[in-house]
Amino acid sequence: MYLHGRRPRIARTALVLLVAGALLAAGCTPRASSHPSLRLGIAYGDRLVWMSDRDLAASLDDAVAVGARWVRADLSWQDVQPDGPDRYRWGLFDRVVTAAEARGLTVLPVLAYTPAWARAGHCADSKCGPADPEAFAAFAGAAAARYTRRGIGTWEIWNEPNIPAFWHPAPDATTYATLLRATSRALRRVDPSAKVVLGGLSAAGTEGAVSAPDFLAAVLAHGGKGLFDAVGYHPYTYSRLASARVPRGTEWDGINRAHPSLHGVLAAHGMPDTPVWITEFGAPTDGPGHVTEQRQALIAADVVRTAADTPHVGALIWYTDRDPGTDTSTVENFFGLRRADGRAKPAFDALRRAVTALRHRAREATAGSVGADEQPLIHTYSGDRGQGRRR
Repeated sequence: MYLHGRRPRIARTALVLLVAGALLAAGCTPRASSHPSLRLGIAYGDRLVWMSDRDLAASLDDAVAVGARWVRADLSWQDVQPDGPDRYRWGLFDRVVTAAEARGLTVLPVLAYTPAWARAGHCADSKCGPADPEAFAAFAGAAAARYTRRGIGTWEIWNEPNIPAFWHPAPDATTYATLLRATSRALRRVDPSAKVVLGGLSAAGTEGAVSAPDFLAAVLAHGGKGLFDAVGYHPYTYSRLASARVPRGTEWDGINRAHPSLHGVLAAHGMPDTPVWITEFGAPTDGPGHVTEQRQALIAADVVRTAADTPHVGALIWYTDRDPGTDTSTVENFFGLRRADGRAKPAFDALRRAVTALRHRAREATAGSVGADEQPLIHTYSGDRGQGRRR
């Protein structure tokens, strides 16, 4: 996630009306959707692996409670192989997979983050791209060999590689394309049916970033076609709704309405049917540029309907489950559906109601003929967000 430019807050009177609308919208049936099989989930970043058994269970129980079917979580190379290429610490992620399996949740691992031994000599942070893409690919292949038999068949390759906060020292689409090629091949050697999501691109406006459409176009220009099955995207729109239409456009418009757009780039390269997966979306309720808890609830209800009604969107992942802290100097602590003390925010119930309504509409539309793996799903990401996120 990224720290985008902040927008003026909504006037108090207008906000009251919008909050009332949120409570109504959360429980109403969405309009007919062009994507009744929208995947929905919750994302957790690098947090689940470090939780106690009790906190891990509570976090995944929240995913089930809001109607999630998927969980997006970092499978960090740095966590698994901190000591070198010949030693693995799978136990951290094994716990997450076991807990998810027990609740019928599918895990979407984010393969990312370089251990010290695998970085270029000048780079001292896990957000550095690997010095040797084949070493990262070997890690990915080992992960596939371990987890494919446990029901994991979809993999996201890195997180926000188009912004400096997550690809040091600066975004490089050519280097990322090389990494994507090596990693996709490694995954598919183990599992020929493996699905690959191009690492969730930030709808960034930060200094040194590359726009999501430009980054995607560059990856495709450097041989990226055929290496992925979906494009990850993080179109945070707060304080606006995802459904908002404004003259200058919003981050959501980058999916298929802006010029250029992600879908436009895909179509230009002969990939018009490749979906966009929203692997992070949310709004903070404290810190600089935050929204109110009531506004967050409205945003949550609105994005479920909007994602279902947006052509080419195949998944929606809400960020995040629970606030990791209370320091108000950063918004990174406040994207949760719950406060740090565990109390649910209004968005928790708003999201649950919106998902229930969407799933009910999908079942009516298909008259019970849709398979379990095609039912609507929800992802929420409770990892650190943007430059302040713990990865």
